[in-house]
Amino acid sequence: MESVSNSVKRIIDRTPFLYEMLIQGILSYSNYAASIKPTVEELHGKEVKSSAIVMAIRRYADELRKKDTEQKSYELRYEIMMKTNIYDINLVRSDTIMGKLGELYNLVSPSSGDFLNVTLGSHEVSLSFSEKYREVVEKSIQGEAVLHRMGDLVALSLVFSGDFMSTPGIVYEAVRKLAWEEINVNEIISTMNELTFVIRREDSMDAFTVLQSFLGGS
Repeated sequence: MESVSNSVKRIIDRTPFLYEMLIQGILSYSNYAASIKPTVEELHGKEVKSSAIVMAIRRYADELRKKDTEQKSYELRYEIMMKTNIYDINLVRSDTIMGKLGELYNLVSPSSGDFLNVTLGSHEVSLSFSEKYREVVEKSIQGEAVLHRMGDLVALSLVFSGDFMSTPGIVYEAVRKLAWEEINVNEIISTMNELTFVIRREDSMDAFTVLQSFLGGS
């Protein structure tokens, strides 16, 4: 049996959009309590009064609001760089594709302003690159199992001058702000001093505005 408080937290945690609504105070506690009452009772193991659920929601909202207001001021400066015409391919990871990655680095020239990122997962490989290289990349990966392709993307990179890697919550805060604006992220790329989001071109200006001020202004 789970406590009412923990049950409510677990349900809210499944939907991060609710965090913003709770922090801003724009969610009706009573209406939301009524909507989740059956799930709370299932997790709790017995009947629960609506007032108890409302109280649990209110307490969690206060907790989230306190964390938000007490969040330390980030001592980070950053600039945003945008690269357009990005193409993204996701493939099944294999011994053969691993051998071809070196060829890709020889094909693309980041020093000339071109974009290339290779992300290696346990079972998949993601390639994001300047679309002008699409033909040669496609030729290079012939015979590989392609899971997904997408073009007309943009890479928005935040280049930090502070200690980005040692500052907790930066990636979460950026993703939270983008999600609140219903901006889908295709790829997240993180290095020592850079955080890059690959998104659809149609979302690029909204994303630029969000990321320009997501740390309270820069």
